[in-house]
Amino acid sequence: MTDLVQTQQNGPVFEIILNRADKRNALNTEMMLGIEAAILTAERATDARVLVIRGEGPSFSAGIDLMGFDQTADHFGQAWRDNLFPMTHKYQHILNLLERCTLPVIAQVHGHCIGMAFELALACDIRVAAEGTKLGLPETRLGLIPDVGGTTRLVRLVGPGLAKELILTGRQFDAAYAEAKGIINYAVPADELANTVTSLVDELCAAAPLAVSYAKRVIDGVTDVERGLQLEAWAQSVLIRSEDFEHGAQAMMTRQPPQWNGK
Repeated sequence: MTDLVQTQQNGPVFEIILNRADKRNALNTEMMLGIEAAILTAERATDARVLVIRGEGPSFSAGIDLMGFDQTADHFGQAWRDNLFPMTHKYQHILNLLERCTLPVIAQVHGHCIGMAFELALACDIRVAAEGTKLGLPETRLGLIPDVGGTTRLVRLVGPGLAKELILTGRQFDAAYAEAKGIINYAVPADELANTVTSLVDELCAAAPLAVSYAKRVIDGVTDVERGLQLEAWAQSVLIRSEDFEHGAQAMMTRQPPQWNGK
């Protein structure tokens, strides 16, 4: 497991900790693989009842690391943009593991929870955010779509109307808005974030573990996300090779307005 993703267990609580604070926990392939390994470790952890995922430093995560595409090539080949499906499938698989974890999963977020980090949070069962946290799926402002379950899971969570508004505009919003719209469970003052999560852990641990696990599986099984994930992968495989994506990525790195041409 990479040092960029750490784990620890305190009694019934198994924690996955994003540990790249100097980069606001921006997610690269190494971190995603570390998250995968951590989830599998949590599943095997003796006496674990709840999984909590959080980030060190000023932010939960600023999303995908746009400067990490060299590492992407190391893992998925130099022609990864010509065949995006292996990378998309791998990242979707990792977040599916999180969603399907037999333990209830709490996302404890603060600072920023943007793009793929927000997709990660959507794969959790319960989301608790510090007031002022910035959330959103800005992929359309890069010329892409959320393709690691974000499109599918946001629609399932809030319905197509609000999901279209937030995804098509790429708008950022704060924790108070997210709570009001049912995107997160609680928005709390930053100094109450850890205690709120602890209270939720206590409530979950007061319930029968087998019943909690089976109830989670039944609820998740009400709506099958597999078709949505396939559509996300198909759309992104086209968009990743577009000129608009090149313009969008360059504009984000240089902090300039992108010049879209629809190609």
